[in-house]
Amino acid sequence: MRIVMVVGRSTGGIGTHVGQLTADLRRLGHDVVIVTDPLTAQRFGWDEALRWWPAGREGVRWLPRVRRLLAGADVVHAHGLRAGTLVACSLACSLVGRRSRPRSVLSLHNALHSSLSGSVPGAVTVPGSVPVRGARARLATGVEGLVVRSADLVTGASSDLVDVAVALGARVVELAPVPSPRVPGLLDQPLPSEGDRAALAATLLPRADGSLPLVLTISRVAPQKSLDVLVAAAAALRTPVVWAVVGDGDRALLGRLEDAALGTGVAFVGPSADVASWLRAATILVLPSVWEARALVVQEAMAAGTPVVATDVGGLRDLVGAAGVLVPVARADALARAVEDLLGDPERRAGLSRRGREQARTWPDGEATAIRWVSWYAPDAGSQ
Repeated sequence: MRIVMVVGRSTGGIGTHVGQLTADLRRLGHDVVIVTDPLTAQRFGWDEALRWWPAGREGVRWLPRVRRLLAGADVVHAHGLRAGTLVACSLACSLVGRRSRPRSVLSLHNALHSSLSGSVPGAVTVPGSVPVRGARARLATGVEGLVVRSADLVTGASSDLVDVAVALGARVVELAPVPSPRVPGLLDQPLPSEGDRAALAATLLPRADGSLPLVLTISRVAPQKSLDVLVAAAAALRTPVVWAVVGDGDRALLGRLEDAALGTGVAFVGPSADVASWLRAATILVLPSVWEARALVVQEAMAAGTPVVATDVGGLRDLVGAAGVLVPVARADALARAVEDLLGDPERRAGLSRRGREQARTWPDGEATAIRWVSWYAPDAGSQ
């Protein structure tokens, strides 16, 4: 098949997923073209991608190119609502009245404005966002409903996104968990002992106190990640720890967080390409996000055998199950208590480590995921 992947601006999991899916589909013999924002192409090294992303009035210039590209495709797969809107407009403008058109697939990876406003089930609140109300909420819900209903297939990366798609009137909906490409490699490595973790932590943080446990957070610095709650939880801990936050993002927010973290043991260490070493060095991984679909870093922690403490939001309950500890969102006290309890219970940590890895071994890898997508791309594919 000739498949067109459409994805907007991404610096994290969506771009990682599109890159892996594209590579696996090509290995299966399919012709895949990526249309994306120039910054996304640069971030993920997609040199061959078509950097046709509309910005303001430039959208008028890009639409004819996208329409011509789609006219020769078997499938167009949009990742995210902005990409879905671009695809819906292109198909509506160019293919009305034609007997053949590409199969249109829309993948939802993040919460929609209509769910933020409470217009549909599964509403969430993202710190830093301003939920729309009144006429704006109705307009957002209407536009999102049109885009969702225009697709032949809508997929959600988590069960709550599936519920939102159904509420918006999607014709066919599937749950499509996004796999992490790092999981197979992490599963190939032996579970680290407590001594192994300490030795590795000492190489990653040579200036830190090597006698203290390493609590780890790998995250973009963004409001959705609730790192202010993390800092408050670290300040409430009675057990001394080194708490490393790996990742970059909003520089202004990072400055405020670093100021608030003074004296808490939290160190913002910046981005790292060696995620596996950090996970294998950590005693616990903590993710305090206000919302996640199926967080790649949680998958990776479970595969590495690192116990997880995360918020009970989005797709994390389905992902973690009994292999981690889930706490209420925006509750620094509950987060601190969960971390404290795990730090004081090595036997429980070992049990979570084993269960997490056992669970990770049951997940489909990238190739199996690509094969599933091929079955969904088929013209006669319906709800399975």
